[in-house]
Amino acid sequence: MVTAGPTHEKLDPVRFIGNYSSGKMGFALAEKLASAGSRVILVCGPVQLQSHHPSIERIDVTTADEMYEECVNCFGLCDGAIMTAAVADYAPLVYEQEKIKRTKGNLILELRPNKDIAAELGRRKRPDQILVGFALESQHELENARTKLASKNLDLIVLNSLRVEGAGFGHDTNKISILGRNGEMLDFPLKSKTEVASDIVDYLIAMEEGQSAD
Repeated sequence: MVTAGPTHEKLDPVRFIGNYSSGKMGFALAEKLASAGSRVILVCGPVQLQSHHPSIERIDVTTADEMYEECVNCFGLCDGAIMTAAVADYAPLVYEQEKIKRTKGNLILELRPNKDIAAELGRRKRPDQILVGFALESQHELENARTKLASKNLDLIVLNSLRVEGAGFGHDTNKISILGRNGEMLDFPLKSKTEVASDIVDYLIAMEEGQSAD
């Protein structure tokens, strides 16, 4: 299973809270996994991308709650999951049924925390499953990524930084580091997201082969 893209948290019939995620990294991973022989469930938020490989089953969602439900329902059927989606951390506490009208005063929105999808999958993860997280950070990158790796029971985490030009949301390129649970870290130069997907899948294949050898 691969998650991709943003989520949109609805304020009213015409507005939402979202982010700049394009879904390109997740779609590249889904295509690479399918090309390597995997059957892929791709759970994606609202994006303008198309999946192409026949072994990709695409499930479209809009909100974080919808993505949570699909991921929880599908995870038990999978050998593992790669969580590339940029899921909104918060959603409006109240959805307004009518369009919020402009006034002269400030508008105050109360937000509630969304469910933590990666943490829930980490709680449910079987010994034979692999769970991969992504961390997009703007400061204290390694510290935050390692904290996320441990707290969510991930097997590895892919770190990319907003400080690196050409990496992150909206680009066709990315620069990543892969961090494992045993403290290992592997850095990669800036590459196309298709090449980055190959690096991640190759790492997972080597990891699985190493476990099989043990």
